[in-house]
Amino acid sequence: MKTQRLDKIDLSLLAALARNGRLSKSELARRVGLGTTSCWERIQRLEEAGVITGYRAEFSLRALGPTVTVFVMIELGEHRAQDFDQFEREMAKHDEITGCWALGGGYDYLMQVVTRDIDSYQLLIDNVLEQRAGVKRYYSYIVTKPVKDAPPPFEILSQK
Repeated sequence: MKTQRLDKIDLSLLAALARNGRLSKSELARRVGLGTTSCWERIQRLEEAGVITGYRAEFSLRALGPTVTVFVMIELGEHRAQDFDQFEREMAKHDEITGCWALGGGYDYLMQVVTRDIDSYQLLIDNVLEQRAGVKRYYSYIVTKPVKDAPPPFEILSQK
């Protein structure tokens, strides 16, 4: 993806949408100091450029009932391109894996799992290991409470 040049208004739009994606067009335009049409055109341009990739609701996992979130550090046994591809294809098959990031450094991947309980987490891990995903070693870290979950710091990212 090509890097987009964003001005202060674009960054204000992104920051406002990151805080509240349900703002009406007119309220969003008011907050960034544009007319409704100009504001909407900018949003469409940001979507078409791939800067805005989607909209979604945030919700409380606790309201859904018992859940567990686990972060897992993964080390693969082999480090050939096909090993990484195989692992990544396997991760894409599991809905409980809500995030997976390739890392530089000591571990190969950081994975986020959200599921009902520890037993269902262990079944997932056993399944991943049985699928010959190339996992040599893994370390599980159970989330005991969320501390911070925030949108990117658009103001800081825009500084030169």
